[in-house]
Amino acid sequence: MPRYLFEVSYTPEGARGLVEHGGSARRRAIEESIEAAGGRLEAFYFAFGATDAYVIAEHVDNVTAVAQALAVAASGGATVRTVVLLSPEEIDAASGQEVRYRPPLA
Repeated sequence: MPRYLFEVSYTPEGARGLVEHGGSARRRAIEESIEAAGGRLEAFYFAFGATDAYVIAEHVDNVTAVAQALAVAASGGATVRTVVLLSPEEIDAASGQEVRYRPPLA
């Protein structure tokens, strides 16, 4: 299954919920949501800085990953940025493909 990195930033409302219920409860809620969509939580970390949490998850496809991100954003408790993660083997496969391309300066 494809892997995704979700970079999560809590809104003030989301931060209040986190303070009230704790980090472990948030991780459980995220894991349950991902599993209900047919995916698997690989890693969940809170962080300092502009991004409050990093979530790495497997989802069955891009549509499911986007649906998850949209649900988080629509909740109003957080904003989310989604990054598609590629394995070294996928890069090997891509680097072996012939691509027809003409640079704009040529």
